[in-house]
Amino acid sequence: MTKVWVFAELVGDQVSPISLEVMTGARELGAELEAVVLDPQARAVSSVLGEYGATTVYLGTDSRYRDHVAQPHAAVLAELVATHHPDLLLFGATYDGRDICGRLSARLGLTVVANATAVTTAGNGFTAFSSIFGATQNVTTQLQGPTPCVLVRPKSYAAQSAGAGGPSVVEVPLPEGAPVGARRVDSVVAPSSGPKLEDARVVVSGGRGLQDPANFRLVEELAGMLHGAAGASRAVVDAGWVAYSRQVGQTGKTVKPDVYLAWGISGAMQHTVGMKGAAHIVAINKDRDAPIFKLSDLGIVGDALKVLPALIAELQARGVS
Repeated sequence: MTKVWVFAELVGDQVSPISLEVMTGARELGAELEAVVLDPQARAVSSVLGEYGATTVYLGTDSRYRDHVAQPHAAVLAELVATHHPDLLLFGATYDGRDICGRLSARLGLTVVANATAVTTAGNGFTAFSSIFGATQNVTTQLQGPTPCVLVRPKSYAAQSAGAGGPSVVEVPLPEGAPVGARRVDSVVAPSSGPKLEDARVVVSGGRGLQDPANFRLVEELAGMLHGAAGASRAVVDAGWVAYSRQVGQTGKTVKPDVYLAWGISGAMQHTVGMKGAAHIVAINKDRDAPIFKLSDLGIVGDALKVLPALIAELQARGVS
């Protein structure tokens, strides 16, 4: 039977959301699904991976997986792939996922497709779908060679439990002589309130049309009133107005909220690739020819610094706070 592996990552002591999304997408392939998780907390999440469809979980719990970046993971994963020969290996398109996948490909000469939005079966193999040039062109890639690897973009699938039972667990030791390379010296979690940007049902984003970093507080205020999250364009982040964790776009977060409000954002391809999957898009921009209006369900040609305070005042008048 065809065998698909998913490399599962952890955030703290929980399976990362994107890994659960990839697990959900992998189930649609109708193959035997197995997972690999290399982290000191791996044993604690094996049952969760089983719930999402993994029949077997290969796990390693050595502390060096947390202490070092990518190299020990790639070394052990290369041995596993060479031994078990899965037909397809899926990663989430995260920083660690890209690093590990690239090193694995270099070790074993495996085919890699990055930033895929979907994977399907095709005859006896698989096909990956991805977007390039700021999501203006779609590419279909027929995967060939032994154990092709695919990096799946966030939000390509909606994570959904399969309600499956407990998987078989295979302990995988990290050899003493395994390469370790760069050491992770610190991990910083940006403080935040409200829902995470990538999980919020409402996202309120601001761009250079806000004119001054002090005006970004209006975006944050509106996001709080709507129980949503505040996002930003790359131009705002590069200018130092807000932290990188707020960036929406190709090199930032991918979001798929019910409502996306873009204040003073022109709609460059780099930005829209990260938010065009929103169910409803509202754009406010002084330039009636701004590209963002081509995507929006509702567009307002106006000054964000006039419309935004007026909307906040109207919501307050209606008792929204």
